[in-house]
Amino acid sequence: MFTSADDVSARLSAQGYLPSREIAIAVFLADRLEKPILVEGPAGVGKTDLARAFAAAADRELVRLQCYEGLDEAKAIYEWEYAKQLLYTQLLRERVAERIASAGSLAEAADLISAEGNVFFSERFLLPRAVLRAISSERPALLLVDEVDKADPEFEAFLLEVLSDWAVTIPEVGTVRARHVPRVVLTSNAARELSDALRRRCLHLHLDYPTAERELAILRARAPEVGPALAAQVVEAVTRLRALDLRKAPSIAETLDWARALAVLGAEALEPALVDETLSLVLKHEADAEKARGRLREIAGP
Repeated sequence: MFTSADDVSARLSAQGYLPSREIAIAVFLADRLEKPILVEGPAGVGKTDLARAFAAAADRELVRLQCYEGLDEAKAIYEWEYAKQLLYTQLLRERVAERIASAGSLAEAADLISAEGNVFFSERFLLPRAVLRAISSERPALLLVDEVDKADPEFEAFLLEVLSDWAVTIPEVGTVRARHVPRVVLTSNAARELSDALRRRCLHLHLDYPTAERELAILRARAPEVGPALAAQVVEAVTRLRALDLRKAPSIAETLDWARALAVLGAEALEPALVDETLSLVLKHEADAEKARGRLREIAGP
C-alpha cells in the first residue's frame, strides 16, 4: 500500500513512468479507497502504461482485459472446456456404470449420479478469463480494463456489478468472491460516451499530451542515448506538429521512436531535410505528413 502521493510518485518513477502531481494523487486515492480509476484521454498519452506502472509499483499481478465490440461477460469471466469435460465423461463411463449398478430404479440411479455431480462440474474444466483471474488470484492483482469505450453499453452493467460486489457467479460452480480486492484501471479514448453510473463508481483522471518540460524528462529517462540538444529539438518539433490540424497527433511513444531513430542515424540536430526523411516515424497518415512537409522549416526550428 502506498503511504502518500509522494510515495506513489517515487515508485512510479522507479518503474520508468514519470507522473504529474495529479496522476500521483489519483493513484494514491484509488489504492487507499479501493476504488476503480477511469483514465480518459487521446490515444498515446500513457494510459495503459500508467496501469502497468501502477501494478508494478504496488507489487500486483497485472491482468489485462482488452475490450472490443461484442465482448460479453462470459468472455470476460471464463471459458468452459467442454471437450475436456466430454473426455472425462467418456473415460469414466465404466466407473459410472459400476456406481449405479446397484440402483433399483431410474430415480435412485439419478440420485447416485447427482451425488457425484461435482466430478463433471468443477473448476478443473474452468478456464479463467481476465475478470475471474483478477478476482481469484492468490496474489493481489490489478485489473486493466483497456479501451472500455469499445465495449457495448451492456458490458458496462456487468462491470458495475463486479466492481460493486467483487464477485462473479458461474452457473457450473457457483459464486466466486475476491480473495483480495483488486485495483482496477479502466481506460477510454472517448470512442463513445460512457454511462453516468460507471463514472460515478470510478475516480476520474484525464490525461492529455504532456507539457514540453515533462515530455523532455520522459524522453531523457526512457531514451538516454539521445543527446540533450537533439532531445530538446525533438520535443519542440513534436509540440509544433501537435499544433497542426492533424488526423492523428503524434503520441509520446512516437516521440520516443523518432528520437531513438535519429540517434541511430547519428543525427546531432534537427534539420528540415532530416525531418522530411524521417517524418513517417512520427506521423502515420500520409495526409498529415503532406501537411507537415509544407512547414518543414518551422517544424525543424531555428
